[in-house]
Amino acid sequence: MSSDRRTATVAGVLFLVTEVAAIGGLALYQPVLDGAAGTLAPGADTSAFLGALCELVLVAAVIGTGVALFPVIKRRHEGMALGYVCFRFLEAVVITVGTLGVLTLVTLRQDPAGAAGAAGADQALVALHDWTFLLGPNFALGLNTALLAYLMYRSRLVPRFIAVLGLVGGPLICASAVAVTFGLYEQISAVGSAAAVPVFAWEVALAVRLIAKGFDPARADG
Repeated sequence: MSSDRRTATVAGVLFLVTEVAAIGGLALYQPVLDGAAGTLAPGADTSAFLGALCELVLVAAVIGTGVALFPVIKRRHEGMALGYVCFRFLEAVVITVGTLGVLTLVTLRQDPAGAAGAAGADQALVALHDWTFLLGPNFALGLNTALLAYLMYRSRLVPRFIAVLGLVGGPLICASAVAVTFGLYEQISAVGSAAAVPVFAWEVALAVRLIAKGFDPARADG
């Protein structure tokens, strides 16, 4: 197996890991984020800790995709390749901050006396998670998606229809994040979920292509 083929396989697997970990983390956090201020439903702390574990896996996979793809995409445009890696690191940092916010929220609610007198802090930590969820898996994800999709479209390392998914999905999820910021609809809503579908389709399609066939061998050495 050539070096580029291994790179493609590793990157494809990591993209799939990001999808599974992101969905798992979001689902596992809900018992805490949806709970009443100052209270912790039975099992919510365990669910939150498992969600945090998923988020840490997500962070590692997000960074991993950037690092894995950099040697290949820098042959086309080193500056844009570096920008992609930086945006992936930014996304990972924002996700980590949100994870720390949720864990701090759990700690606060585990102390009934402290939670009773810290409703403001409780609400602030929920808001912190909500904002990091908006800025990381939406703004930063949209930017790095558009950048990588553009590089893939120009280089034709993968079929162009896959790159088009990213070129549509990246700006769309950024626009959706702006709409959520201005209160047009909730992030976790039918509209918000629909806006995320093209990015999800892009990452899954790219992952499947990279695992199954790798980069186009006629262009990988470009």
